[in-house]
Amino acid sequence: MWVARRFLSSVAQRSQYAGQSGLFRRPRHDSLPDLELRYLQCTCCWRSQVPVAGFETLNATLSSTSEPCKEDSNRTLDACYTTEQRGVILQLLNNASPSDLADVKLLRGRKSLNIVEYRTKNGPFKTLESVVNVPLLKHKSAVKIFNSILNPVKKERKVRIQLAKFIRPEVDRSWLEDANSIVSLTCGTNKIAWAHVERGMTVLDWQQMECPNFLRGTYMASAYLNDVSAAVSLLPSADFYIIEKSSISVQNTALFPIMAHMRVVEAMLFALLEPKNVTPQANIPPRVLNMMRIAVGRHFGLMVGECRTSGAQTVRQLMTESVTQKLPRINFPPELLVKYRNSFQMGSKRGGEELCDALLQAVAFYELLSESSR
Repeated sequence: MWVARRFLSSVAQRSQYAGQSGLFRRPRHDSLPDLELRYLQCTCCWRSQVPVAGFETLNATLSSTSEPCKEDSNRTLDACYTTEQRGVILQLLNNASPSDLADVKLLRGRKSLNIVEYRTKNGPFKTLESVVNVPLLKHKSAVKIFNSILNPVKKERKVRIQLAKFIRPEVDRSWLEDANSIVSLTCGTNKIAWAHVERGMTVLDWQQMECPNFLRGTYMASAYLNDVSAAVSLLPSADFYIIEKSSISVQNTALFPIMAHMRVVEAMLFALLEPKNVTPQANIPPRVLNMMRIAVGRHFGLMVGECRTSGAQTVRQLMTESVTQKLPRINFPPELLVKYRNSFQMGSKRGGEELCDALLQAVAFYELLSESSR
């Protein structure tokens, strides 16, 4: 070890000053840049140091500056792209129709409409940085969109697979994108809650109803029908009704009464809300859809293993952002903010889990629909 250390030290010193060929020689004109000297600590005495070349310096110098902008980059969006690339991106965003924008990866659904509405109101985009003012287009999503404009890849098949992960039955994507509003429904052990949300991400209605006959006696069908029918009579009109699909395992026999209860309510909601067509028509979408509870939990990061935790904190954050941010994730009317401002606090006895789940399901529906396949 001592001999090796002396040899490497002498080579480094001679090559640094003598200019002879080797790994540590000083570069001549138009050659590779100087390598920064680094040191490795001797593993025998832990005091002596052996000089080595800083290969990371060479890698950093030789790395291409024309790579696409990274999502976690601290640079401005305009600094991430060349003049030609910025011209291509701005040309598309300022002149493309909604249908043409929808052909771009990550611009399907509401995002393309938001771009058209924003440029109509505020004029054409002059910089890439101004694009983040468009709703649903923050820095990370904007980077992905710009890169997909420069490197377009169509993956329509994968989009259908993505929809199948959270919507049942499978429906054509265009039907969902044409919806002006949805009603998201969730069922608890003694409540039915719903959230009426329009495609501009504004809450139109948000409430719940007590169901005194749930989980009483032997699941009397007539008693269940009375409660479910009373809830359905209060629901506003919408293009789609999204019913939560619970994720209770059939193998857990202890939860079988809860699972049977959920399935009964779900079946009745489907029967009461789905229009009665004498002859099924292929060009008419179903009115009632299921959305997987696990998909909503994963979208908001509420999963712990295979279990979903409470969404109360997430809902409180959404309500706060609605007041404090110029472009919040979802907008609440003032009367709903006043009504539910204390409903989702820690230790609250008002029982707002069903309300939380109904709202989060509606938000996840629009956001998952607007995202491109991954």
